[in-house]
Amino acid sequence: MKKLKRSARLVEMTQYLLSRPHTLISLTAFAERYQSAKSSISEDLAIIKEVFEEEGFGELHTLAGAAGGVKYIPKMSKEAALGIMTNICRELEQPDRVLPGGYLYMTDMLGQPELLNDVGRMFATAFAGRQIDVIMTVETKGIPLAYATANCLNLPVVIVRRDNKVTEGSAVSINYVSGSNKRIQTMSLARRALKEQSRVLIIDDFMKAGGTIQGMMDLLYEFKATVAGVGVFVESGEVDLEERLLEDYVSLAKLSAVDLKTKHTTVLPGNYFA
Repeated sequence: MKKLKRSARLVEMTQYLLSRPHTLISLTAFAERYQSAKSSISEDLAIIKEVFEEEGFGELHTLAGAAGGVKYIPKMSKEAALGIMTNICRELEQPDRVLPGGYLYMTDMLGQPELLNDVGRMFATAFAGRQIDVIMTVETKGIPLAYATANCLNLPVVIVRRDNKVTEGSAVSINYVSGSNKRIQTMSLARRALKEQSRVLIIDDFMKAGGTIQGMMDLLYEFKATVAGVGVFVESGEVDLEERLLEDYVSLAKLSAVDLKTKHTTVLPGNYFA
């Protein structure tokens, strides 16, 4: 790469870090890339670190020693996240989003890149301190959320299928009881998709009683895997506590009331902001 002026180098370094979250980059690699002294690179990184933290882009961790370097950790402050989720809650309260059974239509919102980027950073912040090997979700609407979170954590995604596909090869299938309608359903995961003893973060778009997530947890048991955390975009508040199958989870929004006749809904920030 040709030698850049400092202003251009700062811009390029920032972009380089933003595109490689949770990746340790040595000072030597930066020095060679920009044909600059390590002392100059260190000064540039100090400037970037200050801006990242002041503007809420995340943190820049510095590791000393021969094997050290810098690592960008995407994060979002609770205050910023609350402001964004409050606006999302207002959008979710629109009457035309109410579906039979007390569900909300969210597919259009889960296709908006800006919203997904924000939600991915929120989940990445919520689970930043945990050891995670892979993100898991069940098809289909949870997939964009899982990839947005995985992008911030720089982790692979595993998708649980409702039925086994011939293109997936041999798979593990289980039956589970849907927590909302008490129906027995099936989910499967290809044996090659997940290494045994992995630490898994489960991400889902909507949770009523938690039957689907409990099914994924039971499926992980077959792989000797560990649940590192559970993140839910929207949870239903119209479920009795004794019917709730999960206790330890992070929700970003809570559907607290639905009137199917008037289509009036109340959506509030979830337990992440409690």
